[in-house]
Amino acid sequence: MAALNNRQTNSQTRLSLVSSVYEKSQVTQIRLRIHIPKSYLQVPVISQLISAYGLVVNITKAMLQPNTNGQGCFDIELRGTVPQICSGLAYLESLNLRIVGKPNAGGDSWFC
Repeated sequence: MAALNNRQTNSQTRLSLVSSVYEKSQVTQIRLRIHIPKSYLQVPVISQLISAYGLVVNITKAMLQPNTNGQGCFDIELRGTVPQICSGLAYLESLNLRIVGKPNAGGDSWFC
């Protein structure tokens, strides 16, 4: 039962990052900051979002070695349908990456 509640919470978290969309086939966009630990620096995390989940990924900022003590982060915009974005977020969560969502997709800048 706890596992079911945890899945529901994760699903709700993913959906709260996706703006309200009336049709599941409608394309939407979200902004995220993904923190990449040293152990994942050689893993094609961003590439997987594109090839496996069909998302359009725009990297707006990236901070990687050597300035980050072996860790890094990406500020990215994801574009796709709600199911695509939810699947991509589930993938990122499965890697236990720290993910910070940004509801306003335009106007301001982020700094890692």
